[in-house]
Amino acid sequence: MTDLFSLILYLFVSTKDNITYSKEQVLASRAISLEKRYNNEFINTVFKKNILLNIGYMKGSVEKNSLIDWDKIQKPFEYSFSLNPNETFAFHDDVLSKYENKVAKTTNAHFNSQEGFLSDGYLVGDGVCHLASIIYWAAKDAGLSTEAPTNHDFMEIPEVPKEYGVSIYNYPGKEDISSMQNLYITNNKEKSITFYFKFDGTNLAVFIFSDDDSSKISYSGI
Repeated sequence: MTDLFSLILYLFVSTKDNITYSKEQVLASRAISLEKRYNNEFINTVFKKNILLNIGYMKGSVEKNSLIDWDKIQKPFEYSFSLNPNETFAFHDDVLSKYENKVAKTTNAHFNSQEGFLSDGYLVGDGVCHLASIIYWAAKDAGLSTEAPTNHDFMEIPEVPKEYGVSIYNYPGKEDISSMQNLYITNNKEKSITFYFKFDGTNLAVFIFSDDDSSKISYSGI
């Protein structure tokens, strides 16, 4: 995994002429292969599609009740969002009371079949916990204020250490249950930070950058 991180980071800061961040501004980076989510090909495909659909909702390229274009969703992309100081990212919008009115960004999804998420025969939306876990892992490395109330210790998440596993669930009408299966990341820095996602068709990488007035990120997403 270390070699994968180094390669992605090298390519990112060295060859993308529309990116102006330097290595020194990278607070953390983590990556996983979407071909290694589960050791069954069918289930792995469900996990992969659910992860990429979740990012599609976060990007705003997919909206509820819209037609799901899986070919488009699975194409390589780049995407970023920023948090100002003291702003919070929550994985979904059922949040603990202490985060009310502090959440600036969510993934805009609830991981159900009405939103197009797939079932592997066990749960609809399986795989989104993997996305939350890599974000959590990177955020912890970056020294951000993080809270993941429910660990994913009931099942392994490949390529992610057990302590960074995050259980994500959204139960309609049960905010008390849903808010405990969420992820909260608060920018405790003095400057804004940017979360940058890069999918190359196989690997999904998450970078966290420290912003300043002279360095802003641009991306060419889908």
